[in-house]
Amino acid sequence: MRVELSSKKLRSNFVKKVAELSGQNLYLCYQCGKCSAGCPMGFAMDILPNQVIRLIQLGLEEDLINSKTVWLCASCLTCTARCPRGVDLSKVMEAVRLLTLRKNKNYIEPSKMSHDTIAELPQIALVSAFRKLTG
Repeated sequence: MRVELSSKKLRSNFVKKVAELSGQNLYLCYQCGKCSAGCPMGFAMDILPNQVIRLIQLGLEEDLINSKTVWLCASCLTCTARCPRGVDLSKVMEAVRLLTLRKNKNYIEPSKMSHDTIAELPQIALVSAFRKLTG
């Protein structure tokens, strides 16, 4: 995969909005990977939690918005508890979900999920998925 970086992307409105909505300093993350190593939903994510932060830092909004990762985040706070820099990744994920919904992109529709899939998912993942539909 080839990534095109520019100063425009690095200083994009997306980076500022995620930081503003989450209240987190995204540049504290130095990619140790502890958030990804402890994530109970990491096995199902197409982009790992630490990679979410890196994509935001680089201003790669489309790569992140086209990912299912933010919708799979269970907001269990394991990543936050493990972060040596105190970054609350669950707040970052919620900010990305909000920004994605503002663009009218919806990747998980619980009513279209099979009963087997619903039975396999942790309850908190389902709560997280349904929560986005109640706004």
